[in-house]
Amino acid sequence: MSIDEVLEWEEEARRIRRERADWAFIDSLPPKLRAALKYYVETGDLRLAQALAGMDYEDFRELIRRAKIPVVL
Repeated sequence: MSIDEVLEWEEEARRIRRERADWAFIDSLPPKLRAALKYYVETGDLRLAQALAGMDYEDFRELIRRAKIPVVL
């Protein structure tokens, strides 16, 4: 896989996360959680977004599910 293909794949994953996210739900959250979810949508970096939220892995995954953000691997 070339660098261009990786970058293209990452942009497609970002687009999917942006389109499917429940922005009304995300915007209703406290600033720390809202920022962590927005960071995840833009980067796909689950572990750093989890750390920003100050949540354990399972609880953050549940928050992502409630926000309807697909986990694109």
